[in-house]
Amino acid sequence: MTTPKKKQKTKAEQTTSQRLSSVIKSVRTIMRKDKGLNGDADRLPMLTWLMFLKFLDDLEQTHQEEAEFEGRTYRPVLDGIYRWSGWAKSDVTGDDLLNFINQEKYELEPGKEMPGLLSYLRNLEGEGARDRRTVVAEIFRGVQNRMINGYLLKEVVQKLDTLDFTSSEESHTLGALYEGMLKEMRDAAGDAGEFYTPRAVVRFMVKALDPKLGEVVLDPASGTGGFLVEAFEHLKDQAKTTEELEVLQNRSVIGGEAKPLPYLLAQMNLTLHGMESPQIDSGNSLRFNLSEIGDRDRVDVILANPPFGGEEEKGIQNNFPADKRTNETALLFMQLIMRKLRRQTSNQRGGRAGVVVPNGFLFDASTAGIAIKKDLLSEFSLHTIVRLKEGVFSPYTDIPTNILFFERNLPSKDIWYYESPLPDSRKKYTKTKPIQFDEFAPLLNWWDNREENDRAWRVDVSAIAGNNYNLDIKNPNAAQDFEHMPPQELLADIMHKERRILELLEELQVELGQGVAADA
Repeated sequence: MTTPKKKQKTKAEQTTSQRLSSVIKSVRTIMRKDKGLNGDADRLPMLTWLMFLKFLDDLEQTHQEEAEFEGRTYRPVLDGIYRWSGWAKSDVTGDDLLNFINQEKYELEPGKEMPGLLSYLRNLEGEGARDRRTVVAEIFRGVQNRMINGYLLKEVVQKLDTLDFTSSEESHTLGALYEGMLKEMRDAAGDAGEFYTPRAVVRFMVKALDPKLGEVVLDPASGTGGFLVEAFEHLKDQAKTTEELEVLQNRSVIGGEAKPLPYLLAQMNLTLHGMESPQIDSGNSLRFNLSEIGDRDRVDVILANPPFGGEEEKGIQNNFPADKRTNETALLFMQLIMRKLRRQTSNQRGGRAGVVVPNGFLFDASTAGIAIKKDLLSEFSLHTIVRLKEGVFSPYTDIPTNILFFERNLPSKDIWYYESPLPDSRKKYTKTKPIQFDEFAPLLNWWDNREENDRAWRVDVSAIAGNNYNLDIKNPNAAQDFEHMPPQELLADIMHKERRILELLEELQVELGQGVAADA
């Protein structure tokens, strides 16, 4: 009798997420060997523009097949050899690949010169701002190849060639992986934090404002595109028909980002989440004269975390009213956001906004700061201020921040404040223990059923106007938080209570003395 052979265990097939994670990890490992790349701040942009070209080629292939099926001609965005499939799959050596990418003029064969890849991409010309060629040229105007080892570069290209952006599952998974890499870059490179808003905060703000398909959502300081991506995903669930999908793709989400690196990262972020032609203006959103922004420029929803602590030059400041001119970037962005919100009409809701501001904005007593807040309260309904705890934007900054929610309809009457608490036993948020979306659940439950409690309180606008427009109102309902109180305040509080106890004892002693004298 023969014993049956044991069935050989087959290696479990990798999931899409596992396979793509493995590809991206391999690529980053290869990049770490290249001496031209210095940390994630160099590696992620390099990975991004290479992935973008692979994505664009896959998209071109899909469009070409659709055109052939429908019997029409299709003009690709990039000419043959400049498409990913035209050079990434070729058998050129690593050194030749480096030369083709880097050189202004590349000699394909003796006596036959042509523009190098990056030179070609930077000089593309489209028929208007929305043309894909114009967008590609804008993306690559600030791109450089920082890899110096051709052999390693070829390895990276071969790994990325295994990605399939025609698969919606792969694109979705890569979108999630990419967001993780953006967070890593923020944590690793201090200044990059200015372009990144924690995902939990972004998700909460989008949920609270609840954009509807057909409305236009703007982030004038897009950074790496977090608000735009979340708004796009929120609207995507509402698009069912072909017409609604066309609205989603072309008339829903717009942004502005002046710095080349975050502009590139935002383009890729939106692309990986399914937006074919992201509409992000690569100029400074503050470059337009405020008085010239009219109804055709206004939008329904604005979500923003403008850079705070930055300074703008005189030419930009002159775009703003004389009494509100300042070099403080956040104050200028607040004016732009107020101006860009759609006016309320008899058949259309006024625009609404959610804006992250530092504590300094609330108590700003400068001429410009007071004038801006006065306009905000008299021309808009500032209905909610969410006070976030220290460390939400760590490690970029520990400055306490707030989220202002306002709508362009009626003047402000009462302002609701909501103090978002720290989790139990935590003194502050940190890089390794960031804020989580679940922590906003009580606030979202309260949002449509508002009542005062130990975290929420209401303030009459007249009290704020009478106090020099100071919006920095402390929570009157909160129990004294001794654990998180600074040592000096804690000591002062103890001494104040001790003095009060002594006063009461002295009063009691006097009363007792008087009672004894009367009995005698």
